[in-house]
Amino acid sequence: NSSSQTSKSNSSSASLLKTTTTSDSSNKGSLDVSDITTSAMPSIVAITNKSVQEVQDYFSQFGFRGQGQTQTQETESQGSGIIIGKNDTELLMVTNNHVVEGADTLSVCFIDNKVYEANVKGTDAENDLAVIAVPLDSISDDTMSQIAVASIGDSDSLKVGEQVVAIGNALGYGQSVTTGIVSATDRTLSSSDSSDSNALISSTVTTKETPTYIQTDAAINPGNSGGALVNMKGEVIGINSAKLASTEVEGMGYAIPITRVSSIIEELMNETTRTKVADSQKSSIGIAGITVDSNINAAYGIPAGVYVASVTPGSGAEAAGIRKGDVITKFDGKTVSTIQELKEKLQYYAAGEAVSITVQSPGEGGIYTEKELTITLSSAQSSEESQSTDNTQAAPEKGNGTHKAMGYKN
Repeated sequence: NSSSQTSKSNSSSASLLKTTTTSDSSNKGSLDVSDITTSAMPSIVAITNKSVQEVQDYFSQFGFRGQGQTQTQETESQGSGIIIGKNDTELLMVTNNHVVEGADTLSVCFIDNKVYEANVKGTDAENDLAVIAVPLDSISDDTMSQIAVASIGDSDSLKVGEQVVAIGNALGYGQSVTTGIVSATDRTLSSSDSSDSNALISSTVTTKETPTYIQTDAAINPGNSGGALVNMKGEVIGINSAKLASTEVEGMGYAIPITRVSSIIEELMNETTRTKVADSQKSSIGIAGITVDSNINAAYGIPAGVYVASVTPGSGAEAAGIRKGDVITKFDGKTVSTIQELKEKLQYYAAGEAVSITVQSPGEGGIYTEKELTITLSSAQSSEESQSTDNTQAAPEKGNGTHKAMGYKN
């Protein structure tokens, strides 16, 4: 991403193609897998996420250097995406949020193997969705002639036993195709750990608020996340997520049903495109914060989000009325679950910009009241968000040295 902030107001809104309606959801007599591949592949992209992270210095752990030193690590990971539309200035792709989170630069590879830089347009961490954009004026006419916007189907009409095809950038080797059947619809999942790397089938009764998934025995491997689950009419009916796959069993892949999240995707498609701000413009709320995870929430009754451990005097947080003990739950209308999420979002907002923040404030009897505040962001050079790992005091991290690691964003 570029080092300057971009605020674009699209002259026309973007929307998903209308869901295809049919009198019979059965796939009998439909295209074969090779036809599906030929039809759908032009709308599938490979995504590369490059980021720089601070990690503990290996030698300092053994006393060769000062304790607590860190070094920067360059990380590259792979994922997939689906071309879902465009506006007057941008080509838009949907993917999983975990494919693009933490990115310093994002690049998209189309079916013709041409690579273009992309920007984040909108994210929804709670539903693990993101929309990214490539400027139309940067895409060659040759590439435009070979790519296509995906045809969107109706995931609500899926039947158990229907054949489906999964397409994506498996293992980062390039686009590949697997096939299988729909094993279950409306499957509810629960995580065995905070990273959600091993999803388990839940017996929880589903409600309208409970996320549900399509279960398939089509192989969905690391790198497939954000790719398409397609029915035998060539329509996208799910967004694959290797993050939800269990490492303990085979033949159980999961996809986000497209119909369930279509309205969310449309909202993300129409958000303002942002790029990371320059170092001189970096912003801060002006707090030291601690992540309130599910364990802390269960033990102490503190709402999930970012607990404000301290407020920097003279900061935007103090001026807005944020107090020690408050819990930040939303930033600019987006849910914030961890201090890291908050720090990542701030990379796209310049110092001096006014942003809405939702906090839960404690009152008598431990009752929390929700407040929406408007904060003018401080300069990060004078105040920096940090995380306390021991729930006592948070401190900014500084590091030196660089090395590179490879991985997948599933």
